[in-house]
Amino acid sequence: MEETPFGEGGLSRRGLLKRGVVAGVGVSVLAGLGVEAAGARPSAKAQRARRTAVDTVRWVSPRGSIEVMDDYNLVIPSVLGYYKTLNINLKLFPGDASGNLPQVAAGQMDMGYASPGAFTASVDAGVPVTSIWEMFPGQVFDFVLPADSKITNPRQLKGKTIAVHNIGWKPIVDPMLAEVGINPKTVKYREFGGQWNQAVALKLADAGLSWEGLRAQLLGTSTFFGSGNAGLKFLIGQEWGSKGPSNSYQVRSSDLQDPKLVDAYTRLLAGSVMGFEFCRVNPRAAAQITYEQYPGMQKVVTPQVAVDSMLQLASIYHASRRQPPHLYGYHYPVAWTKYLNTIAKLGQTKAQLKLADVLTNDVVAPANAKADKARARRDAAKFKLSAAFKATTLPKGLQL
Repeated sequence: MEETPFGEGGLSRRGLLKRGVVAGVGVSVLAGLGVEAAGARPSAKAQRARRTAVDTVRWVSPRGSIEVMDDYNLVIPSVLGYYKTLNINLKLFPGDASGNLPQVAAGQMDMGYASPGAFTASVDAGVPVTSIWEMFPGQVFDFVLPADSKITNPRQLKGKTIAVHNIGWKPIVDPMLAEVGINPKTVKYREFGGQWNQAVALKLADAGLSWEGLRAQLLGTSTFFGSGNAGLKFLIGQEWGSKGPSNSYQVRSSDLQDPKLVDAYTRLLAGSVMGFEFCRVNPRAAAQITYEQYPGMQKVVTPQVAVDSMLQLASIYHASRRQPPHLYGYHYPVAWTKYLNTIAKLGQTKAQLKLADVLTNDVVAPANAKADKARARRDAAKFKLSAAFKATTLPKGLQL
């Protein structure tokens, strides 16, 4: 049976080999599993097999569900066949806010998508993972407030109560507070689980953590609050000048020493670039394709909210294309260095991490070059919208 990209499936041979390594199987034993001798010239048949081999990559979300608009850049190339052309079998799995980086390091997953706080905490703890693709070259996180709150600037959060899903979000919020001169010790965190936004609307906390994409859903979906919605407003991270980096894609550091694995990740990211380019030409089509994959989301989110949510995210995803070096996925060293210095001062990391400890841009230019952007743009231009998505409008003020 053909495996789908949106769920559990069997392990690839590569995954089995990696699990063998984790379990302590010697390299000499693995070498007996069909690996050619060094220096031997591959047969014509072997060379053809290499060209047509499909690499399975298991990607894990920082959320408990994959039924969101956030990952349209992976959904589009899966649905439109770009990954088939690139010989990539992408599998998407739900995860948690840690980015499941220990599972990535252990070979149970291949690529995580953790926030900078969770990612750097993992690296500091000795988890051998490296960021290879900066999804958000800017601040994706916001603060959500009751609609009638008198707070108009994040500096006014000093001494206030901040609602979070769990205390594991503290490493996300603390650097944002430090950016505006607030000692994080002056605020009080309250855990509300999945009801943290409702807690803010009901004024059980002065503010809460939010992010682009979710902001559109909170404003446009009454399901979150029911008929008693007290209303919300936002301090948008990009608008108040936050410069911190946000979530990126991380892989096992050791994989970057294997040219075959680097090539597989490069092809996966090339497909992501094609997803971005499709969205840039026809954002409503990108939203429709993603929305139609997830029946559960369709029950709580309207097509208009789906468009608004996706565009909030796409505007940041595409930011690196709009500024030098004009490459999707680029990590900006200045922003990351400042962030690493900030979290070291806050004590979030025991060591002062350096750029080389956490990220590489080596895959970025090859992935951008390999992407068939012209094909994606053609497909987007000729895509026919459904009646529901024809009726949607694009939010104003968001660049693609």
